[in-house]
Amino acid sequence: MNDFVAKFFKFQERQTNWRREVIGGITTFVTMSYIIFVNPQIMSAAGMEAGAVMIATCLATAVGTLFMALYANAPLAQAPVMGVNAFFAYTLCGSMGYTWEQGLGAVLLSGFLLLIISVTGLRKKIIEEIPFYLKKAIGIGIGFFILYIGLKNADLLSFTAGAGSFELVDGSARISGGVIPSLNFGSDTALLSLLGVLLNLIFLLRDTRGGILLSMVLTSVIGCLLQFFCGWQLGITLPGAMPIGNIDDVFGKALTGFAQLFDISQGIGPMLISLVVIAITLTFADLFNTIGMILATVSKANMIDEQGNIVGSERMLVSDAVATVLGAIIGTSTVSIYVESSAGIATGARTGLAAVVTAALFAVSVVLAPLLGLVPVAATAPVLIIVGILMAAEIGDIDWRNLDVAVPSYFTIVMMCFGYNIADGIAFGFIMFCFVQMVRGRFNEVTWLIRILTAMFLLRFAFMLIY
Repeated sequence: MNDFVAKFFKFQERQTNWRREVIGGITTFVTMSYIIFVNPQIMSAAGMEAGAVMIATCLATAVGTLFMALYANAPLAQAPVMGVNAFFAYTLCGSMGYTWEQGLGAVLLSGFLLLIISVTGLRKKIIEEIPFYLKKAIGIGIGFFILYIGLKNADLLSFTAGAGSFELVDGSARISGGVIPSLNFGSDTALLSLLGVLLNLIFLLRDTRGGILLSMVLTSVIGCLLQFFCGWQLGITLPGAMPIGNIDDVFGKALTGFAQLFDISQGIGPMLISLVVIAITLTFADLFNTIGMILATVSKANMIDEQGNIVGSERMLVSDAVATVLGAIIGTSTVSIYVESSAGIATGARTGLAAVVTAALFAVSVVLAPLLGLVPVAATAPVLIIVGILMAAEIGDIDWRNLDVAVPSYFTIVMMCFGYNIADGIAFGFIMFCFVQMVRGRFNEVTWLIRILTAMFLLRFAFMLIY
């Protein structure tokens, strides 16, 4: 049995073993397990029952990750995408007025579109035609994006805004004035997070195998002791604090919602325009989020060939599209590759076996989810900070003295991080790449695929002005 597993997952080719894969899979699971709690909170704003969404989140993550493991043999986990779930709840089912069933139908539609362009090889071709330095910039940008998320989650950043600068937009508070970030060490979460960062660095600098997972365990244990015996406020919850819902409340509703999307009671024109907007937004968000995630993670997993192409990228992209389709049917928003997979890869994961472990843990989380409340955000946030450091290591591979290279790379990284959106960062990178080539008189050297994609990015931003 051991020999069959090792051969199936190509242990020898990937230079790995059982221990690395299991630890990597567990690490990825613990790092991204927050989605079990966060996704239901966001999706419930669309009118969905939180307990049912929690089960759907666990099942969709397990199924999508398992498909990635067995079909693509990649150590990549898939789950409902942060940001897209907010678009689903507050924009699609909020300001645009769709029901959550129709929202799931829209996710299903985008999944089918992604599957078509993945099977035809168009998605792979897009990756191959991205300039080398932009591929590097995308990975680096995601590294800083992860770092920023880690700092926010760790409560190490605080934000102040002027009085009266808040306005309600699409169900969310938007700040119309300037926001000033500053370092914060005044909360219990921030102090424990600092300890977690130091533990991670100690294990990293000493090349300790499984150090990331070990640091999370130690930080969680310390956090439990501090909260229950010293009165610290760390958000740790005891088992049984979160109720289990009924999956029947959301399972299969995407099929009903898909049919409802084509309701022409308000006219064919408005229906088609809205449908195009939804399709472009959801499909593009997943398309380029996935490309960014793959570029940022697989380079650390020894899955890049001598030409700089990703080994097995076609299967990864198909797996991503299938996960979105299955996730919609199960009852959640767009399911795609999670950047937290980098944490598992950093501990040594190199094959799909790590993803199998992650998938299994999410499957049993349907029952054991309340136990995850014992892992505070202060234990997982430091991991994101450290992974951000590791992903920024390739910043020296970009020729920053060459403005032709520096301008699109800079905008990719900056817009991705400070715009808090991976897909928007990639979009700015493409647009500035074409702009530079046009100014330099080399636009004829830009491939037609890159031109078409850039035009679609510009259209997407134009739609954002309208909706």
